[in-house]
Amino acid sequence: MHDPQAGQVSLLEIRVQSVCLVILATVASAGALYWLRPVMIPFVLALFIALGLDMMRDQLMLRARVPRALALPVTLIGGVLALAGLGALVSASLGQLSQNAGIYTEQLQKLIVQTIAILPGPLQEAAEALDLEALTNIPVSSVTGMLGRTTSAIANLLSQSTLVLIFVLFLVLGGPQAQPQEGTWGQVVSRVQTYLLSKIVVSAVTGFLVGLTLLILDIPLAMVFGLLAFLLNFIPNVGSAIATLLPLPVVLVDPSVSSLAAILALAIPAGIQGVVGNVIEPRMMGDSLDLHPISILMSLIFWGMLWGIIGMLLATPITAVLKIFLDRFEGSRPVAELMAGRMGALTSQVAAPPAADPPA
Repeated sequence: MHDPQAGQVSLLEIRVQSVCLVILATVASAGALYWLRPVMIPFVLALFIALGLDMMRDQLMLRARVPRALALPVTLIGGVLALAGLGALVSASLGQLSQNAGIYTEQLQKLIVQTIAILPGPLQEAAEALDLEALTNIPVSSVTGMLGRTTSAIANLLSQSTLVLIFVLFLVLGGPQAQPQEGTWGQVVSRVQTYLLSKIVVSAVTGFLVGLTLLILDIPLAMVFGLLAFLLNFIPNVGSAIATLLPLPVVLVDPSVSSLAAILALAIPAGIQGVVGNVIEPRMMGDSLDLHPISILMSLIFWGMLWGIIGMLLATPITAVLKIFLDRFEGSRPVAELMAGRMGALTSQVAAPPAADPPA
């Protein structure tokens, strides 16, 4: 006779061993990704750029009936020109931001001093009892440090643009002809291309509207903040909030900015971010990624720890690709369901008892 209890213990041991192996493999993979980040960041970025260029090439071949021999060079030239234009815009904006970094820091410090001055009596006395200079330097150093890390990350990425273009060239030239993709890779390509197209359009509209609003209101560094709104919009949830708050010191402290302009410069971009992020973007993207917000937030933290700002920009599509592959295998499917926020499959699998062997 087979002992059902021994079978349950054996199955539990196998599951514990599997979980331990997954944890060890995850830690080892994270260490390898961190160590190989000088190569992996350009490659992963080039992979997503190549997927976007493949979509453009396929549309030219299928809809415009452009021959492949012509569609491929047109796509490559258009992609290179777009990347070069974006790189030039980013470089000019970073130069302007670096030139005004001291003014930005000074205005932020003035804003903190003015905020402390209008606090109620007990809170103001408590703030004055502390080292006021050290107290104001804490948020100043945090903000300027964040801007510095963002600037250096984008500058490093631009310095690796040649490597990115080489990867893109080989990935596009080695891609298949325009045809329907099937299987796991087809699902990956379809979802990632849908996400990229929607996100690029939404981010471009957001950055343009924010930059135009600040430019009309004559806010210093208007186009820089518009470009940052475009880039940070690729970071779900967190990026839009950071982009809205970045102009705060310039808007509230600069004497050339009137009170009405300061209010509008904060309210209008916040309204743009809210409408685009909560109304337009969900309608355009739908449920293309099938990821729960908590999964997206955890992926931002994880990839941000590994690859910094660039990792946060790439976190969502990387996590979506990982979920698709996890969903293809029976053993890892509960993890994919958990990433999508569907607890039913995981709960039912944990609660279901193992099937008893038939009596001998």
